[in-house]
Order: sequence, then C-alpha cells, then structure tokens
Amino acid sequence: MSTGTCPHAPMRPLWICERCAHPWPCAEARLALMAEYAGDRIGLSVYLCGQLYDAAVELHRLNPDGAPSPQVLFARFVGWAPLHSPPLPN
Repeated sequence: MSTGTCPHAPMRPLWICERCAHPWPCAEARLALMAEYAGDRIGLSVYLCGQLYDAAVELHRLNPDGAPSPQVLFARFVGWAPLHSPPLPN
C-alpha cells in the first residue's frame, strides 16, 4: 500500500531527488542507503560507483560543456560513504 510519499530516489537523467529536488544522493537518500547496506560497505561502494558512472554519462549527454567535473561527481556519489565497516561485536 502506498503512503502517498515517494522515496528519495534519483530523477534521471537530471540526477536530482524525486522528493526534495536536491542533488542525488540527498541527505535522506544517503541515510536510507546506509541503512539498506548496513554491514555491507563493499556492496554500497559498488552500487554507488555504478550510479556515479550512469550519472556521469547522462549529465554529460544533457550538457557536455556544463556537466559536473569527475572530482565533483566522485565526492557527491562515493566520497561521503564510510570506507570501513564498524567492528563486529565479540
């Protein structure tokens, strides 16, 4: 059953959030991704790298001279994610 609210998902090919219109992944999307991939930082990194690739292609296609730089896209899509999983409990 739908609650009438959409998730913080990317609106492609613009790569803005469908719900809040901030650049995706917005803060809420990041929190949701962290929860979804809890304990699987490698899976999160693989997913984000795939999204980064798709966004780079689509944003460049929309505006070849004004697309964000690779550094900006990396920081936006991948750079925020934790590098290490928290230690496992004993």
